[in-house]
Amino acid sequence: MTIAPAQTSRPFPFDNSYARLPQNFFARQAPSAAAEPWLIKLNEPLAQELGLDIELLKRDGAAIFSGNLVPEGADPLAMAYAGHQFGSFVPQLGDGRAILLGEVIDVKGRRRDIQLKGAGATPFSRRGDGRAALGPVLREYIVSEAMHALGVPATRALAAVSTGQPVYREQILPGAVFTRVAASHIRVGTFQFFAARGDTEGVRALADYVIDRHYPELKDGANPYIALYEAIAERQAALIAKWLHIGFIHGVMNTDNMTVSGETIDFGPCAFMDAYDPGKVFSSIDQNGRYAYASQPGIGQWNLARLGETLLPLIDADQDKAVEIANVVIKDYGERFQLHWMRGMREKIGLADVEDDDLALIQSLLSVMQAGQADFTLTFRRLSHLAADNGAEDAFLGTFSDSAAAKEWLVRWRERLARETTTPNERSVAMLGVNPAFIPRNHRIEQAIVAAVEDADFSLFEALLDVLARPYEDHAEFTAYMQPPKPEERVLQTFCGT
Repeated sequence: MTIAPAQTSRPFPFDNSYARLPQNFFARQAPSAAAEPWLIKLNEPLAQELGLDIELLKRDGAAIFSGNLVPEGADPLAMAYAGHQFGSFVPQLGDGRAILLGEVIDVKGRRRDIQLKGAGATPFSRRGDGRAALGPVLREYIVSEAMHALGVPATRALAAVSTGQPVYREQILPGAVFTRVAASHIRVGTFQFFAARGDTEGVRALADYVIDRHYPELKDGANPYIALYEAIAERQAALIAKWLHIGFIHGVMNTDNMTVSGETIDFGPCAFMDAYDPGKVFSSIDQNGRYAYASQPGIGQWNLARLGETLLPLIDADQDKAVEIANVVIKDYGERFQLHWMRGMREKIGLADVEDDDLALIQSLLSVMQAGQADFTLTFRRLSHLAADNGAEDAFLGTFSDSAAAKEWLVRWRERLARETTTPNERSVAMLGVNPAFIPRNHRIEQAIVAAVEDADFSLFEALLDVLARPYEDHAEFTAYMQPPKPEERVLQTFCGT
C-alpha cells in the first residue's frame, strides 16, 4: 500500500492510515471523560511543527488533550501488541492506558501519531483503570523533550493536562493525561502479536505497512523484508549507542517498548547516571539488572532476534535459509553498534582521526571514572573545556574522588591529541557540541514532581524544561542544574508509571 497525506483545512489535519488496517490490529476506543481538565503545558513549537491550530489549542486544549473533546477527523483506537517483559513472553498486551487519536502530516511532510496516555480503560487494560498519575506524566514530558534537545530520536511531548480527579495506586494521587507524538507506535511486540497467533498474513500486512511508512526506499528491493530487518537493526544500533553516550538507562527494554521506527519510547523507570557505573540500575522492577546501563546493547540484540523470529516466513520459504539470513543480521547488529558507539566516544574525547589504540584509551577513561566515582556528564563536559584551556585541569580532576589515575590518563590523552590535525579551539567546540552541560538529572525531576503533586506548584517543572531545551550551551544562571545530587538528594530508584 502507499500512504499518501490527505489535504484538509480542519484544525487537526488527521489522515489515519493505521485505522485503515484490518480490525484485528486494534480496538476502537473513545477516551473516557475527565472531571475538571486543566491544561498544564502545551508544547507550542511542536504544535506548530505538526501544523495544528495554536489558538484553537489554547482555547480547547484542556478538553481535547484530556479526551473530553474528540476533534473532527480523529479515529480513536487502542493498538494490539504482545511482548517479552523481562524475558517472559506475554501473547497479548496492547494499549492499556493509551489511545491513538490519529495521525497528522506535519509541515515537513512526515506522518506523526498523536496519542493520549491516561485517558481511560481500553479492551487491553487487564483490570487496570487506564488512567495516569500526574508524576509519571510530568516525568515523560521532561525526559522526552530533553532527549529531543540532546539529539536522541525519541517520542515527543505535545501536552500535559490534569484531570481534576484522583487515581488510586499505593496512595491517592492527582490524575493527568499526557499527549505523546511519535513517528509511529509500532513495536517489536506488534509483530509478535501476529506471529504468536500463527498469522503470517498479519505479519506480512504489518511489515508492508512499516515499509510504506518508515522505509519506503526498501519497497522495490529484491527482498524488502530482509532489507527491513537490516534497516531496523541499523536504527536500533545507532539509537542505543546514543543512549550510552549520554548516560541514559531506559530501565524497561521489553520488546513492547522497542519501536521499529528507531525512536526511544516509554520513559517510566528511565534515568540518567550521575556517577559512572556500567552496572547501574534504577528501575524498581528490574531486580536482576537485566536492563543495566552496559547491558542495553546486548538487550537490543536480543530484542532484534525476537523480531527476526516473526519475520522468518517472509524472509524465505525455506526456514533453515531464513534462519541463516536472520542470524547474519543479528551478528551484524553487534558490529553496527560498535561502530556507532566508537564514533560517538571518539567525538566525546576530541578525536577526529582514527587510531587502533583509541578503544583502549576510551576504556581506560571509563575505568578511571568508575574507580573515581566521577560524574558521567560533568567529566566529559569539563574535558571539553580542558581541550582548549589547560587552566581547566583542576576542574576536570575535581570530578574524581582520587585524581591520581585521572592525571595519568590525561598524559596519554594529550599524547594522542598531539597526533590530531584539529586545533585545540576547534576540538573544544566540537566536544562541547556532543557533551551536554545539562541532562534531566533524577533529583531535579523528582523535585519538580513533588512540587507539582504536593503543592500544585509547576514552577520547577517549567524551569527545568527551560534549562533542558539548550543542553549544549553554558549558561551561568543555570550552573546549579549542572551539579550532581547531594547525598541526601540522590534518587536510588525510579518507578513505572502504571
